[in-house]
Amino acid sequence: MNGHVIILGGDGFCGWPTALGFSQAGYDVTIVDNLSRRKIDVELECESLTPIQPIHRRIAAWANKTGKTINYVNLDVAVQYHKLLSLIEETRPTAMIHFAEQRAAPYSMKNSFCKRYTVGNNINATHNVLAAIVESGVDVHLVHLGTMGVYGYGTAGMPIPEGYLKAVVEGSEGPQEIEILYPANPGSVYHMTKTQDALMFYYYNKNDRLRITDLHQGVVWGTNTAETMLDEALINRYDYDGDYGTVLNRFLMQSVIGHPLTVYGCGGQTRAFIHISDTVKCIRLAVENPPAHGDRVQIFNQATETRTVRDLAEIVAEQTGAEVRYYKNPRREDAVNQLQVENGKFLGLGLKPTTLGNGLMQEVISIAEKYKDRCDTTKIITDSLWTGDMEVDRKGSKEPCA
Repeated sequence: MNGHVIILGGDGFCGWPTALGFSQAGYDVTIVDNLSRRKIDVELECESLTPIQPIHRRIAAWANKTGKTINYVNLDVAVQYHKLLSLIEETRPTAMIHFAEQRAAPYSMKNSFCKRYTVGNNINATHNVLAAIVESGVDVHLVHLGTMGVYGYGTAGMPIPEGYLKAVVEGSEGPQEIEILYPANPGSVYHMTKTQDALMFYYYNKNDRLRITDLHQGVVWGTNTAETMLDEALINRYDYDGDYGTVLNRFLMQSVIGHPLTVYGCGGQTRAFIHISDTVKCIRLAVENPPAHGDRVQIFNQATETRTVRDLAEIVAEQTGAEVRYYKNPRREDAVNQLQVENGKFLGLGLKPTTLGNGLMQEVISIAEKYKDRCDTTKIITDSLWTGDMEVDRKGSKEPCA
């Protein structure tokens, strides 16, 4: 074995394929999950487009296909601190991968309950993990899945660096150059919790010498990896609704069912993107390249390309013949932004990026076509608003905004 890895939130969209990837690579894997994402499906009355099997059936299917065992512990990381601590002390993992956070910006802005749930769950989960590692005394490398959204979406005319910014300050002896965490500029309650994570990592690294890697990930597209395609019982989530569906996956599903592509605003928002298979590769690269003891928090920008929302819609429309329709933007953000992102660290470790030009959009289209009858079209348009003084145009128009 290559060591024991605990994957917090290992039943989720990124967590499940990551768990399979590490198991396939020879790691001893334990999934920790309280199945909260499945409960949110019930709350929102909208399931994954792909049929997701119960967690024990998933794990059994993996064992039948590969002969490999994945352990599962039902545990609420944000609440059950002592159970988490005992698990760390008993298993003494080499690394812990932290996905155990509510991951959707729209859901975090839906209402006051969702805002409070996102803050309570995400911040308590992260702090419990850090405190438990310290109390256990186990030398664990913590790898956290963060978001590019901690930076906001403006670049100040420069590529966003990987975590740290060189700044010149005026001191008593003249100008001095220092390095600081790149200033946070969250665009939702969800993104705000991720900026708080970064501060907690900074503190526990400084005070308790924890080894931490924070991955600032772009918007994920795609559905499956080589492992999740081994059996239908292993298939990954495909969220298409207005709260949890990511933009490219939503466009591809919409094109299959004949729904207009939902571009909010004029589509001038630039986002960073990464394919789900590259997410798994990057997390493994991070685990296998930990910071040295005493090093500061290691930060990677986990993104492979940037595109505007309008560009994505035009690419999908050209491939599928779908209509592009523009809707009032429910988010409080600039109509147009430029975004440049440095990602040299993962490229230097050998990542060969999967981009939109690699042909994998067809795989996503095929999945959407296969399961299109499971789509609830009433869930496509988002109803989560960033401000209470507006309503989303549910009909849209055929012309972009000026």
